Amino acid sequence: MGLEEKLPSGILLTSVEKLVNWTRKSSLWPATFGLACCAIEMMTTGGPRYDLGRFGMEVFRASPRQADLMIVAGRVSNKMAPVLRQIYDQMPEPRWVLSMGVCASSGGMFNNYAIVQGVDHVVPVDMYVPGCPPRPEMLLDGILKLHAKIMDEPLGPKRAALAAEQGKRT
Repeated sequence: MGLEEKLPSGILLTSVEKLVNWTRKSSLWPATFGLACCAIEMMTTGGPRYDLGRFGMEVFRASPRQADLMIVAGRVSNKMAPVLRQIYDQMPEPRWVLSMGVCASSGGMFNNYAIVQGVDHVVPVDMYVPGCPPRPEMLLDGILKLHAKIMDEPLGPKRAALAAEQGKRT
């Protein structure tokens, strides 16, 4: 579905907020943070069969200062948690976190003293992708749902406070 089909008369009327959210959604730059077997599925998603490039995500960034999406793929140990938080703090605003797999989401199948029981104890998570490991299709579905969430976000803190007062969930 192209832009021409959505705009039959060739006129585009929109708000700056929708335009900014569309550009943010269309140019997410993920940071590489693969910790376990889920990272293999994340790499597969970047390959030619699933083609993350059509979503503007063809290059995974090694520097957190160039990334605005952190995909945490795999279990997070207690020693890795401060490093994860430091990388998250170095990412520019706005930033999003996607938790990929059951290990990142809830600590895995077995309770272990050395593993953080969910990455949401370390950084705020915007989207959870279940599975052990989740297939590339599930990661793409999580990314598309994150795109929908980004499209509904208010542009500034004042608008976010106003949306919260009106009962909208961001």
